[in-house]
Amino acid sequence: MADLAESGVVREVAGRPGQVGRPSLRVEPVSESAVVVAFDLRVESTVVALVGLGGEELWRREQEHARAKYTAKVAVKNLLSLTRQALRRAPEDAAWVGIGIAVPGIVDHADGLVRFAPNLGWVDVPLGALLREAISAEYGFVPHLAISNDADLGALAEHVRGVGADNRNLIYLSGEVGIGGGVIIDGRPMLGAGGFGGEVGHMVVNPAGVECRCGATGCWETVIGRDALVRAAGLKKDHATVEDVIAAAASGSERARRALEEAGDWLGIGLANLVNVFNPEVIVLGGHLRLLHPFASDAVDRHVLTAVPAAREQVRIEVPALSGDSPLLGAAEAAFDALLADPISVIADVAHASAS
Repeated sequence: MADLAESGVVREVAGRPGQVGRPSLRVEPVSESAVVVAFDLRVESTVVALVGLGGEELWRREQEHARAKYTAKVAVKNLLSLTRQALRRAPEDAAWVGIGIAVPGIVDHADGLVRFAPNLGWVDVPLGALLREAISAEYGFVPHLAISNDADLGALAEHVRGVGADNRNLIYLSGEVGIGGGVIIDGRPMLGAGGFGGEVGHMVVNPAGVECRCGATGCWETVIGRDALVRAAGLKKDHATVEDVIAAAASGSERARRALEEAGDWLGIGLANLVNVFNPEVIVLGGHLRLLHPFASDAVDRHVLTAVPAAREQVRIEVPALSGDSPLLGAAEAAFDALLADPISVIADVAHASAS
Protein backbone atom coordinates (compact mmCIF):
# COMPACT_ATOMS: atom_id res chain seq x y z
CA MET A 1 0.00 0.00 0.00
CA ALA A 2 2.87 2.37 0.79
CA ASP A 3 4.37 1.81 -2.69
CA LEU A 4 1.00 2.33 -4.36
CA ALA A 5 0.35 5.49 -2.37
CA GLU A 6 3.82 6.82 -3.19
CA SER A 7 3.19 6.24 -6.90
CA GLY A 8 -0.04 8.23 -6.58
CA VAL A 9 -2.36 5.40 -7.66
CA VAL A 10 -4.21 5.16 -4.34
CA ARG A 11 -4.67 7.27 -1.25
CA GLU A 12 -5.47 6.41 2.34
CA VAL A 13 -8.47 8.10 3.91
CA ALA A 14 -10.07 7.95 7.34
CA GLY A 15 -12.26 4.96 8.10
CA ARG A 16 -15.99 5.23 8.57
CA PRO A 17 -17.08 6.49 12.01
CA GLY A 18 -19.35 4.49 14.26
CA GLN A 19 -17.28 1.30 14.22
CA VAL A 20 -16.20 -0.48 17.39
CA GLY A 21 -12.61 0.37 18.26
CA ARG A 22 -10.22 2.51 16.30
CA PRO A 23 -11.42 2.80 12.66
CA SER A 24 -9.00 1.42 10.08
CA LEU A 25 -7.77 3.55 7.22
CA ARG A 26 -9.52 3.00 3.92
CA VAL A 27 -7.72 2.86 0.59
CA GLU A 28 -9.36 4.35 -2.51
CA PRO A 29 -8.15 4.79 -6.10
CA VAL A 30 -6.99 8.21 -7.27
CA SER A 31 -9.10 8.73 -10.36
CA GLU A 32 -6.81 11.32 -11.95
CA SER A 33 -3.63 9.22 -11.48
CA ALA A 34 -4.28 6.93 -14.45
CA VAL A 35 -6.66 7.06 -17.40
CA VAL A 36 -7.78 4.89 -20.28
CA VAL A 37 -9.49 5.78 -23.54
CA ALA A 38 -12.57 3.60 -24.02
CA PHE A 39 -14.63 3.14 -27.18
CA ASP A 40 -18.03 1.65 -27.92
CA LEU A 41 -17.82 1.04 -31.66
CA ARG A 42 -21.48 0.97 -32.67
CA VAL A 43 -22.90 0.26 -36.11
CA GLU A 44 -23.76 3.90 -36.86
CA SER A 45 -21.82 5.84 -34.22
CA THR A 46 -18.69 5.69 -32.10
CA VAL A 47 -18.79 6.61 -28.41
CA VAL A 48 -15.51 7.56 -26.74
CA ALA A 49 -14.80 8.27 -23.08
CA LEU A 50 -11.80 9.20 -21.01
CA VAL A 51 -12.13 7.11 -17.85
CA GLY A 52 -10.14 7.52 -14.66
CA LEU A 53 -8.97 4.77 -12.33
CA GLY A 54 -11.96 3.52 -10.36
CA GLY A 55 -14.38 3.98 -13.24
CA GLU A 56 -15.03 7.73 -13.18
CA GLU A 57 -16.03 9.01 -16.63
CA LEU A 58 -14.01 12.22 -17.11
CA TRP A 59 -15.09 13.09 -20.66
CA ARG A 60 -17.43 11.55 -23.21
CA ARG A 61 -18.39 12.15 -26.82
CA GLU A 62 -20.52 10.38 -29.44
CA GLN A 63 -19.77 10.76 -33.15
CA GLU A 64 -22.02 9.41 -35.89
CA HIS A 65 -20.72 7.63 -38.99
CA ALA A 66 -22.24 6.11 -42.10
CA ARG A 67 -22.52 2.34 -41.76
CA ALA A 68 -21.84 1.61 -45.44
CA LYS A 69 -18.68 3.75 -45.51
CA TYR A 70 -17.21 2.67 -42.17
CA THR A 71 -14.31 0.57 -43.42
CA ALA A 72 -11.47 -0.60 -41.20
CA LYS A 73 -9.25 2.18 -42.57
CA VAL A 74 -11.86 4.83 -41.77
CA ALA A 75 -12.44 3.30 -38.33
CA VAL A 76 -8.74 3.42 -37.38
CA LYS A 77 -8.42 7.02 -38.57
CA ASN A 78 -11.51 7.92 -36.53
CA LEU A 79 -10.30 6.08 -33.40
CA LEU A 80 -6.93 7.83 -33.58
CA SER A 81 -8.58 11.26 -33.92
CA LEU A 82 -10.90 10.59 -30.96
CA THR A 83 -7.97 9.33 -28.90
CA ARG A 84 -6.20 12.66 -29.44
CA GLN A 85 -9.33 14.52 -28.34
CA ALA A 86 -9.72 12.36 -25.23
CA LEU A 87 -6.11 12.72 -24.11
CA ARG A 88 -6.31 16.50 -24.40
CA ARG A 89 -8.90 16.31 -21.60
CA ALA A 90 -6.72 14.17 -19.32
CA PRO A 91 -5.73 15.51 -15.91
CA GLU A 92 -2.20 16.85 -15.64
CA ASP A 93 0.35 14.06 -14.96
CA ALA A 94 -2.23 11.31 -15.49
CA ALA A 95 -0.65 8.11 -16.82
CA TRP A 96 -2.28 6.77 -19.98
CA VAL A 97 -2.42 3.04 -19.33
CA GLY A 98 -4.80 1.55 -21.86
CA ILE A 99 -7.27 1.58 -24.73
CA GLY A 100 -10.43 -0.51 -24.66
CA ILE A 101 -12.72 -1.08 -27.63
CA ALA A 102 -16.16 -2.71 -27.69
CA VAL A 103 -16.98 -4.12 -31.14
CA PRO A 104 -20.38 -5.40 -32.36
CA GLY A 105 -18.99 -8.66 -33.67
CA ILE A 106 -16.90 -11.76 -33.07
CA VAL A 107 -13.40 -10.80 -31.91
CA ASP A 108 -10.23 -12.82 -31.36
CA HIS A 109 -9.10 -11.58 -27.93
CA ALA A 110 -5.48 -12.58 -28.54
CA ASP A 111 -4.78 -10.07 -31.31
CA GLY A 112 -7.92 -7.97 -31.79
CA LEU A 113 -8.81 -9.59 -35.10
CA VAL A 114 -12.48 -8.92 -35.84
CA ARG A 115 -13.47 -12.23 -37.35
CA PHE A 116 -17.04 -11.30 -38.23
CA ALA A 117 -19.08 -8.14 -37.65
CA PRO A 118 -22.00 -8.61 -40.05
CA ASN A 119 -23.76 -5.33 -39.27
CA LEU A 120 -20.55 -3.44 -40.12
CA GLY A 121 -19.78 -5.64 -43.11
CA TRP A 122 -16.41 -6.65 -41.59
CA VAL A 123 -14.79 -10.04 -42.10
CA ASP A 124 -11.31 -10.83 -40.73
CA VAL A 125 -10.44 -7.19 -40.09
CA PRO A 126 -7.10 -6.89 -38.18
CA LEU A 127 -8.31 -4.00 -36.04
CA GLY A 128 -5.82 -4.66 -33.27
CA ALA A 129 -2.79 -4.71 -35.58
CA LEU A 130 -3.94 -1.64 -37.52
CA LEU A 131 -4.58 0.37 -34.38
CA ARG A 132 -1.30 -0.65 -32.74
CA GLU A 133 0.56 0.56 -35.81
CA ALA A 134 -1.32 3.88 -35.84
CA ILE A 135 -0.91 4.50 -32.10
CA SER A 136 2.79 3.62 -32.20
CA ALA A 137 3.40 5.99 -35.10
CA GLU A 138 1.56 8.78 -33.30
CA TYR A 139 2.84 8.38 -29.72
CA GLY A 140 5.93 6.18 -29.92
CA PHE A 141 4.45 3.50 -27.67
CA VAL A 142 1.26 1.49 -27.34
CA PRO A 143 -0.50 1.16 -23.97
CA HIS A 144 -2.42 -1.98 -23.06
CA LEU A 145 -4.95 -2.59 -25.86
CA ALA A 146 -8.11 -4.60 -25.17
CA ILE A 147 -10.56 -5.29 -28.01
CA SER A 148 -13.60 -7.44 -27.33
CA ASN A 149 -17.21 -8.10 -28.21
CA ASP A 150 -19.54 -5.34 -27.02
CA ALA A 151 -21.91 -7.68 -25.19
CA ASP A 152 -19.04 -9.43 -23.38
CA LEU A 153 -17.85 -6.03 -22.16
CA GLY A 154 -21.38 -4.99 -21.23
CA ALA A 155 -21.64 -8.13 -19.13
CA LEU A 156 -18.31 -7.33 -17.47
CA ALA A 157 -19.39 -3.80 -16.55
CA GLU A 158 -22.80 -4.81 -15.18
CA HIS A 159 -21.18 -7.66 -13.24
CA VAL A 160 -18.48 -5.44 -11.69
CA ARG A 161 -20.31 -2.13 -11.20
CA GLY A 162 -23.90 -2.56 -12.29
CA VAL A 163 -27.12 -4.40 -11.63
CA GLY A 164 -25.39 -7.80 -11.38
CA ALA A 165 -22.66 -6.79 -8.93
CA ASP A 166 -24.00 -9.23 -6.32
CA ASN A 167 -24.52 -12.10 -8.77
CA ARG A 168 -22.16 -14.74 -10.15
CA ASN A 169 -24.34 -15.81 -13.10
CA LEU A 170 -25.40 -13.09 -15.50
CA ILE A 171 -26.34 -12.58 -19.14
CA TYR A 172 -26.07 -9.17 -20.77
CA LEU A 173 -27.87 -8.59 -24.07
CA SER A 174 -26.66 -5.76 -26.27
CA GLY A 175 -29.27 -4.36 -28.59
CA GLU A 176 -28.54 -1.99 -31.45
CA VAL A 177 -28.93 -2.96 -35.10
CA GLY A 178 -28.27 -6.55 -34.08
CA ILE A 179 -28.33 -8.50 -30.82
CA GLY A 180 -25.27 -9.69 -28.90
CA GLY A 181 -24.87 -11.67 -25.72
CA GLY A 182 -22.30 -11.68 -22.94
CA VAL A 183 -22.42 -14.49 -20.40
CA ILE A 184 -20.90 -14.65 -16.90
CA ILE A 185 -20.94 -18.15 -15.39
CA ASP A 186 -19.91 -18.68 -11.76
CA GLY A 187 -18.23 -15.28 -11.73
CA ARG A 188 -16.17 -15.80 -14.89
CA PRO A 189 -16.81 -14.86 -18.55
CA MET A 190 -18.02 -17.71 -20.73
CA LEU A 191 -15.96 -17.16 -23.90
CA GLY A 192 -15.92 -20.57 -25.56
CA ALA A 193 -13.03 -22.46 -27.19
CA GLY A 194 -11.98 -19.58 -29.42
CA GLY A 195 -13.43 -16.71 -27.42
CA PHE A 196 -16.47 -16.51 -29.67
CA GLY A 197 -19.19 -17.77 -27.32
CA GLY A 198 -22.39 -15.94 -26.48
CA GLU A 199 -23.59 -15.05 -29.98
CA VAL A 200 -27.21 -15.47 -28.93
CA GLY A 201 -28.43 -12.95 -31.51
CA HIS A 202 -27.78 -15.65 -34.11
CA MET A 203 -29.77 -18.26 -32.23
CA VAL A 204 -32.46 -19.39 -34.68
CA VAL A 205 -35.94 -18.81 -33.23
CA ASN A 206 -38.02 -18.63 -36.42
CA PRO A 207 -36.89 -21.02 -39.19
CA ALA A 208 -39.68 -19.66 -41.42
CA GLY A 209 -38.46 -16.10 -40.98
CA VAL A 210 -36.18 -13.78 -42.95
CA GLU A 211 -32.53 -14.13 -43.83
CA CYS A 212 -30.05 -12.65 -41.37
CA ARG A 213 -26.88 -10.75 -42.31
CA CYS A 214 -24.94 -13.76 -41.03
CA GLY A 215 -26.47 -15.91 -43.81
CA ALA A 216 -28.81 -17.99 -41.62
CA THR A 217 -32.60 -17.70 -41.60
CA GLY A 218 -34.69 -16.64 -38.62
CA CYS A 219 -31.98 -15.51 -36.20
CA TRP A 220 -33.19 -13.83 -33.00
CA GLU A 221 -31.92 -10.43 -34.16
CA THR A 222 -34.11 -10.64 -37.28
CA VAL A 223 -37.17 -10.32 -35.03
CA ILE A 224 -36.00 -8.12 -32.13
CA GLY A 225 -33.13 -6.11 -33.69
CA ARG A 226 -33.57 -2.41 -34.39
CA ASP A 227 -33.94 -2.84 -38.15
CA ALA A 228 -36.54 -5.56 -37.61
CA LEU A 229 -38.61 -3.32 -35.33
CA VAL A 230 -38.42 -0.34 -37.67
CA ARG A 231 -39.39 -2.48 -40.65
CA ALA A 232 -42.31 -4.12 -38.80
CA ALA A 233 -43.58 -0.69 -37.72
CA GLY A 234 -43.57 0.52 -41.33
CA LEU A 235 -41.42 3.59 -40.65
CA LYS A 236 -40.00 5.13 -43.82
CA LYS A 237 -37.67 7.83 -42.47
CA ASP A 238 -33.92 7.35 -42.80
CA HIS A 239 -32.10 6.17 -39.69
CA ALA A 240 -35.33 5.48 -37.80
CA THR A 241 -34.81 4.19 -34.27
CA VAL A 242 -36.67 2.15 -31.69
CA GLU A 243 -37.50 5.47 -30.01
CA ASP A 244 -39.29 6.41 -33.26
CA VAL A 245 -41.27 3.16 -33.16
CA ILE A 246 -42.30 3.81 -29.57
CA ALA A 247 -43.29 7.40 -30.43
CA ALA A 248 -45.35 6.19 -33.40
CA ALA A 249 -47.17 3.68 -31.19
CA ALA A 250 -47.85 6.39 -28.61
CA SER A 251 -49.27 8.59 -31.40
CA GLY A 252 -51.80 5.94 -32.37
CA SER A 253 -50.04 3.88 -35.04
CA GLU A 254 -51.61 0.43 -34.88
CA ARG A 255 -48.79 -1.03 -36.97
CA ALA A 256 -46.14 0.32 -34.57
CA ARG A 257 -48.09 -1.01 -31.59
CA ARG A 258 -48.25 -4.49 -33.15
CA ALA A 259 -44.54 -4.34 -33.95
CA LEU A 260 -43.75 -3.74 -30.27
CA GLU A 261 -46.10 -6.54 -29.18
CA GLU A 262 -44.61 -9.04 -31.64
CA ALA A 263 -41.07 -8.08 -30.66
CA GLY A 264 -42.04 -8.61 -27.01
CA ASP A 265 -43.21 -12.14 -27.81
CA TRP A 266 -39.99 -12.98 -29.65
CA LEU A 267 -37.93 -11.42 -26.88
CA GLY A 268 -39.70 -13.57 -24.29
CA ILE A 269 -39.28 -16.75 -26.36
CA GLY A 270 -35.54 -16.16 -26.65
CA LEU A 271 -35.16 -15.30 -22.97
CA ALA A 272 -36.93 -18.51 -21.95
CA ASN A 273 -34.37 -20.45 -24.00
CA LEU A 274 -31.49 -18.62 -22.30
CA VAL A 275 -32.97 -19.34 -18.86
CA ASN A 276 -33.12 -23.05 -19.68
CA VAL A 277 -29.61 -23.23 -21.14
CA PHE A 278 -27.64 -21.02 -18.71
CA ASN A 279 -29.69 -20.84 -15.46
CA PRO A 280 -28.69 -17.19 -14.86
CA GLU A 281 -29.56 -15.16 -11.79
CA VAL A 282 -30.09 -12.01 -13.84
CA ILE A 283 -30.55 -11.15 -17.52
CA VAL A 284 -29.73 -7.53 -18.34
CA LEU A 285 -31.48 -5.97 -21.34
CA GLY A 286 -29.06 -3.47 -22.87
CA GLY A 287 -29.21 -1.15 -25.87
CA HIS A 288 -32.65 -0.69 -27.38
CA LEU A 289 -33.95 -3.76 -25.52
CA ARG A 290 -34.05 -1.67 -22.34
CA LEU A 291 -36.42 0.71 -24.18
CA LEU A 292 -38.53 -2.16 -25.47
CA HIS A 293 -38.91 -3.84 -22.08
CA PRO A 294 -41.59 -1.53 -20.57
CA PHE A 295 -43.82 -2.28 -23.56
CA ALA A 296 -43.00 -5.99 -23.57
CA SER A 297 -42.78 -6.93 -19.90
CA ASP A 298 -46.10 -8.83 -19.86
CA ALA A 299 -45.13 -10.90 -22.91
CA VAL A 300 -41.64 -11.47 -21.54
CA ASP A 301 -43.00 -12.65 -18.19
CA ARG A 302 -45.50 -14.93 -19.90
CA HIS A 303 -42.85 -16.67 -22.00
CA VAL A 304 -40.23 -16.88 -19.24
CA LEU A 305 -42.85 -18.71 -17.18
CA THR A 306 -42.62 -21.53 -19.75
CA ALA A 307 -38.96 -22.14 -18.83
CA VAL A 308 -37.97 -25.00 -16.56
CA PRO A 309 -39.45 -24.11 -13.15
CA ALA A 310 -36.25 -24.60 -11.14
CA ALA A 311 -34.37 -22.18 -13.40
CA ARG A 312 -37.10 -19.58 -13.91
CA GLU A 313 -37.57 -19.22 -10.16
CA GLN A 314 -33.97 -18.00 -9.81
CA VAL A 315 -33.86 -15.42 -12.61
CA ARG A 316 -34.85 -11.78 -12.78
CA ILE A 317 -34.98 -9.56 -15.86
CA GLU A 318 -33.38 -6.13 -15.42
CA VAL A 319 -32.36 -3.05 -17.37
CA PRO A 320 -28.73 -1.87 -17.01
CA ALA A 321 -27.68 0.16 -14.00
CA LEU A 322 -25.15 1.83 -16.33
CA SER A 323 -27.83 2.84 -18.86
CA GLY A 324 -26.58 2.69 -22.46
CA ASP A 325 -22.89 2.86 -21.52
CA SER A 326 -22.37 -0.68 -20.22
CA PRO A 327 -20.17 -1.80 -23.18
CA LEU A 328 -18.23 1.51 -23.05
CA LEU A 329 -17.48 1.16 -19.33
CA GLY A 330 -16.73 -2.54 -19.82
CA ALA A 331 -14.14 -1.52 -22.41
CA ALA A 332 -12.62 0.79 -19.80
CA GLU A 333 -12.52 -2.04 -17.25
CA ALA A 334 -10.68 -4.26 -19.75
CA ALA A 335 -8.25 -1.46 -20.61
CA PHE A 336 -7.24 -1.19 -16.93
CA ASP A 337 -6.35 -4.91 -16.73
CA ALA A 338 -2.58 -4.45 -17.11
CA LEU A 339 -2.49 -1.70 -14.49
CA LEU A 340 -4.47 -3.75 -11.99
CA ALA A 341 -2.21 -6.76 -12.53
CA ASP A 342 1.05 -4.84 -11.93
CA PRO A 343 0.37 -1.20 -11.01
CA ILE A 344 3.88 -0.17 -9.96
CA SER A 345 5.55 -1.39 -13.17
CA VAL A 346 2.85 -0.07 -15.48
CA ILE A 347 2.84 3.42 -13.94
CA ALA A 348 6.64 3.51 -14.22
CA ASP A 349 6.67 2.43 -17.87
CA VAL A 350 3.82 4.25 -19.57
CA ALA A 351 3.72 7.77 -20.96
CA HIS A 352 1.80 10.50 -19.19
CA ALA A 353 -1.38 11.49 -20.98
CA SER A 354 -0.72 15.19 -20.48
CA ALA A 355 2.47 14.91 -22.53
CA SER A 356 0.63 13.35 -25.50
